[in-house]
Amino acid sequence: MKTLIVALLATAGITFAGIASAQADAAQKYCGSCHAVDTKKMGPSFKDIAKKYKGNATAEADLVAKIKAAKGHPAVKASDEELTGIVKWVLAQ
Repeated sequence: MKTLIVALLATAGITFAGIASAQADAAQKYCGSCHAVDTKKMGPSFKDIAKKYKGNATAEADLVAKIKAAKGHPAVKASDEELTGIVKWVLAQ
C-alpha cells in the first residue's frame, strides 16, 4: 500500500513539473521579449509582478482580463488556457 501511495505521489509530482515547465515555456514564447523571470526588460520581471499581486484574491482573473483586452498591455495571441496557465505560473514566482 505504501508503495502505491509513493508511486502515485511521484507520478503527480512529475505531472506537475511537466505542467509548470509547459507554462514556463509558454511564458517565454508569448512574454519573453518584454519580461524575464527576475530582471526588468521592457516590462517588469515576473517576480515583481508576483510580488505586486501577492495576497490579491482576484489577481489571476484581473491579469488574464487585462492581457486579453490589451489594455495597458500589448495583445497576446495565446489561447485562454495558455494565458491562464501563464498567469498562474507568473503569480507563483
